[in-house]
Amino acid sequence: MESTYGDRNHGEKPDYLKELTEIIQTTFDRGGNVVIPSFAVGRTQILLYYIRKIKAEGLVTGHGNFKVYVDSPLSNEATQIFNENITDNFDQEALELVQKGINPITFPGLRTTITSDESKAINSDDDCKVIISASGMCDAGRIRHHLKHNLWRTDSTILFVGHQSTGTLGQMILDGATEVKLFGEIIQVNAEIRKLSGISGHADKAGLINWLQHFDPKPKRVFVTHGDTSVCDLFTECLKNEYDYNAVAPFSGETYDLTLNTCVEKGKVIEVQSKGEKKHAISTVYERLINAGKRLMVVIQHNEGGTNKDLAKFTDQINSLCDKWDR
Repeated sequence: MESTYGDRNHGEKPDYLKELTEIIQTTFDRGGNVVIPSFAVGRTQILLYYIRKIKAEGLVTGHGNFKVYVDSPLSNEATQIFNENITDNFDQEALELVQKGINPITFPGLRTTITSDESKAINSDDDCKVIISASGMCDAGRIRHHLKHNLWRTDSTILFVGHQSTGTLGQMILDGATEVKLFGEIIQVNAEIRKLSGISGHADKAGLINWLQHFDPKPKRVFVTHGDTSVCDLFTECLKNEYDYNAVAPFSGETYDLTLNTCVEKGKVIEVQSKGEKKHAISTVYERLINAGKRLMVVIQHNEGGTNKDLAKFTDQINSLCDKWDR
């Protein structure tokens, strides 16, 4: 079983509609965009559900029928699947809207982008807007382009709506990074950074334990996975000491014989490095590159007085190398 939130409880459910309305209103009033890194399946559709309600009830004022972009082909495909399987995916509240002829996850002003050209055009749009894009932890996907165009803006807001694992770009930003590197460029973090707490597809500690206790008979062993190392360990100890489960948090490569319920081979700890921890190694390599550049200048000076043919050939080779790496 997973343990993403195995060390905490979500607490009382926040008023997501109120929080999201306040974030959009405040950001638009100062002329910025609301950029939301979001997981494609489930999370994006929940956001569309709340934004539809915000628009329908006119909760954001002074900005007309504001635009909402879903810039993720996978998110758009997932939304289409939700729409094609309404009875299987919508809860009672959403089904009541459907019965009134209302689609709970679409609304005027919603724009979906598929091609890369459509995606690029979003950042040429000067109007205040909401941009929902994947990936949810900002380590891949189109969201990185939108961060590049909005992180440096004091009027924009980056809104996180899901768990950010150790070592991810999302975690760095949430933890207060003042600058990040995107596409080889250092970007200053000047935007407002916000998080909707609890809006997650993962159960909290109480929910995980409640799920496990419904097994009858009781499992002979519980493997605790999918959480930061410290959380996995804490949740495993909780299951063992407080609920008397035979629980273990296996390391990478660990092997078990399930028929005998025994460990065949122990695994190894592979710690996830944050990008900050990798900086020193990157700097060392960059220093080698600088030294190589200095050596090139020495070699160029050594060729002073060479034939025009040789110097022209050398020049073409240097320019070709520069064209390849100037990106």
